[in-house]
Amino acid sequence: MNPKELQDWLGGEDSAGAGWSKDDGSGETIGHESGRKIIKILEKYPKKPKDPSDYEDEDLQHMRKVVAYCKRHLAQEESAKKNPESKSAKSLKNWGHDPQKT
Repeated sequence: MNPKELQDWLGGEDSAGAGWSKDDGSGETIGHESGRKIIKILEKYPKKPKDPSDYEDEDLQHMRKVVAYCKRHLAQEESAKKNPESKSAKSLKNWGHDPQKT
């Protein structure tokens, strides 16, 4: 997803309830917070550097976390690809991955 698509998704109702809630009592999900971080990273690096050393360590760490999450959940949840209304599909979108686009 591009930053605009992700921002629009995160602003909608479907995004808010998909995924595990954070432990801080805010009601926000972990994936929703991740999506906001992804937007910042995408905006910080509009022309994606090819060398990982061009990224800040914190950004690389989060990108690796996102890739691992998406890979793990896509392997476990075929429903995410088949049903865009499933909780799995919505959670993946919070993490910046639209399973309908793959």
